[in-house]
Amino acid sequence: MVKVNYRYLRFAPDEFITSRKNFQVSVKDNYFSLDHIKLNISESGINIKGTVNFKNILKWPDTLLNPGSMGFYNYIPSMQCYAQVCVMDMDLEGHLNIDGKDIDFSQGKGYIEKNWGKAFPYSWIWIQSNNFIHSKTSLSCSLAQIPFSFFSFRGFLIGLYANGTFYSFTTINRSKIQVQQSGSDVNIKVENKRFSLKIKTRTLSENFMLLNGPRDGNMIPLVQENLQGEVKVILRDKEHNKTILEDQGFCAGIEYGGKQVMVLDG
Repeated sequence: MVKVNYRYLRFAPDEFITSRKNFQVSVKDNYFSLDHIKLNISESGINIKGTVNFKNILKWPDTLLNPGSMGFYNYIPSMQCYAQVCVMDMDLEGHLNIDGKDIDFSQGKGYIEKNWGKAFPYSWIWIQSNNFIHSKTSLSCSLAQIPFSFFSFRGFLIGLYANGTFYSFTTINRSKIQVQQSGSDVNIKVENKRFSLKIKTRTLSENFMLLNGPRDGNMIPLVQENLQGEVKVILRDKEHNKTILEDQGFCAGIEYGGKQVMVLDG
């Protein structure tokens, strides 16, 4: 296994510049967009410089009424946290020099998601992989106990791209979900009127890292994340009683936060 390190860097508020029209973010001398990233970090013993370009971008399908993965919830101003899957899958081209070592990202794969708002949800599970045996498979799965006004509800956004087709299972399209925990892993079953999807993770507990996240106006350690997990997916067509896809994903991002009992069944 590759050893993964985590470092948290702070920047002043005036070093953060963003666009309201396009996905473009600058943080001091670093730039992030849907076209490329450019990093120029030299502080706190960390030195990273270089540019990685993005191509063959696959987005979450959307409409004016339901923009992106979060749909009409984007239009509700009182949400504590908003989430958007910007890119389900893309090809990378370029390199980064990390502490004197040149790393070529060409022929690699990428994924972009953004979160904004006041704080993360009370509790959540996040699973993502686009490194499957079938190269064109991509999965994004997030579910959370979301505070809203004087109550909270369990919401989820699950998208699977397979065999040239995008399958969506979300709170918005009235899909039904079951979530069970087994050690550091989860088993998820979700279905809509026509399709069902099973998601099963496989991780090593020692590969999880404790990351900072927003809570009560501060960044505090509250996120357990693993970037070396595996995920198995089984997609079935209920109408014709047949399996459409059975695939295994690697280099999966798997993340837990808050009190997990709030998002689990049983």
